Amino acid sequence: MPDLKDGESAAVQGSARTPYILKNVGGVYSCTCPAWRNQSVSIERRTCKHLRAYRGEEAERERLGSLVPAVPTTAKDNADTVPKLLLAHPWENDTDLTGWWMSEKLDGVRAWWDGKQFLSRLGNVYHAPDWFVAGLPDVPLDGELWLARKAFQRTVSIVRRQDKSEHWREIKYVLFDAPGVSGPFEERQKALAEMIRQHRPQFAEVLGQVCCAGIEALQAELARVESLGGEGLMLRQPGSHYEAGRSTTLLKVKTFHDAEGVVVEHLPGKGRHAGRLGAVVVALSDGQTFSVGTGFSDSQRQNPPAIGSTITYRYQELTDRGVPRFPSFVRLRADAVQTNAPAAVQAPAASKTVPPKPTEKSMKRYFEFVGGSSSKFWEISSSGTDVTVRFGKIGTNGQTQTKTLADANAAAKHAEKLIAEKTAKGYQETAAQ
Repeated sequence: MPDLKDGESAAVQGSARTPYILKNVGGVYSCTCPAWRNQSVSIERRTCKHLRAYRGEEAERERLGSLVPAVPTTAKDNADTVPKLLLAHPWENDTDLTGWWMSEKLDGVRAWWDGKQFLSRLGNVYHAPDWFVAGLPDVPLDGELWLARKAFQRTVSIVRRQDKSEHWREIKYVLFDAPGVSGPFEERQKALAEMIRQHRPQFAEVLGQVCCAGIEALQAELARVESLGGEGLMLRQPGSHYEAGRSTTLLKVKTFHDAEGVVVEHLPGKGRHAGRLGAVVVALSDGQTFSVGTGFSDSQRQNPPAIGSTITYRYQELTDRGVPRFPSFVRLRADAVQTNAPAAVQAPAASKTVPPKPTEKSMKRYFEFVGGSSSKFWEISSSGTDVTVRFGKIGTNGQTQTKTLADANAAAKHAEKLIAEKTAKGYQETAAQ
């Protein structure tokens, strides 16, 4: 039977007037027929009668049978391998941290080394290359897969891949504890340093710890880390032991920023929020928009901030594009006008208080969503009256759809609406892969 080499395509005649196109992109076979497009499984696991007829039934069975099965999506699904991690409480200025051990809070991916492989907080495997884990001892270790400050999405896109790619050379495994070693925190730190000295793993290092001299030293170090783009600090109680679950012996210290923006749209909720507010789209003074979907009470979701009102939101930092990262609703501004109009969630009125943004002749933006077993990308681009989206599993070329609007302004508004919907679902903007 014929086959398609990587990058090749072939046209086959089906029931439609125009032929369907078969493709092989990096070992992912696709077909433009509706049967292939409308399947609910991931794209690398799809097949159709056209692929089976072209490649042969046996070749398709062999291809699908060799694929890695989907990983569990919850801790309950994977109870035997869920690591018993020590988790932090936020510091609320109620504890004197003098004498505590202080380190930077890394903006990476938490990873438990069980002596053979990396596991996520839910017990799912991070498929690191053999050369990356070479030299790591065969004892449990707790750390962070980390690339750099302000590179969280890039880190996630690398470690969530299953192809053990060369991109892992950008990652470091930064160690901050040795759960398998009994004794207080200081003894475990000495054990970690000795492990690294003996085994000399190329891609692992121990996170530095300094003794906190008091509140002024804490504030100075927090300001220094945040000025460099860091997320915050972690404080560990001296003499404390490693314990599973949240513990007041480990505290996280971060600075959050408050700002204001104008509500320009309501996005309907889904799931338990169906029939009420899911998120609000907020406009900044420079015309950029983003969605805020957390921080609302049930009553606020029933009677959301009115279109045109000003809200206060809290966020951690700004993205490279200049929009808030992880924004959360705080309050409606005291002098804002609030209307009792829950129906606005389903059919919001157009706001006249926010000037329209200038129409872009062309643009392209890239987003990713990583959570549970999901590892997806979504890319949107516009040119003139055309809006094109490309989406699929990270590491694949995905699928492409194009919609033609009446004019460039309509295309720009359509693109903004799609972006707001995706960010409301948890997609985060990052650099294209």
